Amino acid sequence: QVQLIEAGGGLVQAGDSLRLSCIASGRTFSSYAMGWFRQAPGKEREFVVAISWSGRTYYADSVKGRFTISRGNAAKIMYLQMDNVKPEDTAVYYCAEGKVPYYSGSGRPDFGSWGQGTQVTVSS
Repeated sequence: QVQLIEAGGGLVQAGDSLRLSCIASGRTFSSYAMGWFRQAPGKEREFVVAISWSGRTYYADSVKGRFTISRGNAAKIMYLQMDNVKPEDTAVYYCAEGKVPYYSGSGRPDFGSWGQGTQVTVSS
């Protein structure tokens, strides 16, 4: 069973940058896709970005060009660099791990394990 712990959320102003991190423990990190989801108040959880075990990335249109995902397999850590943030980026951000190892499909992976979330608030 994997454990995922997010950090780095906070209150920022529109146009600022923020970096979230997710540390994983419990099983082989490097074999699984990792991703970020977010949930704004009153809305359903939505996909933000993912990175496969091989480094392939998948971005939601709403964050392309502003957010960057990366991973460090040796340290079992994943990052989400958020640049030029907007008020609509306000949400709880969740780290997630892929369901199956060595996923290589063209569509984004499915996710089966989740962290507790970290709040990101962007003021205008």
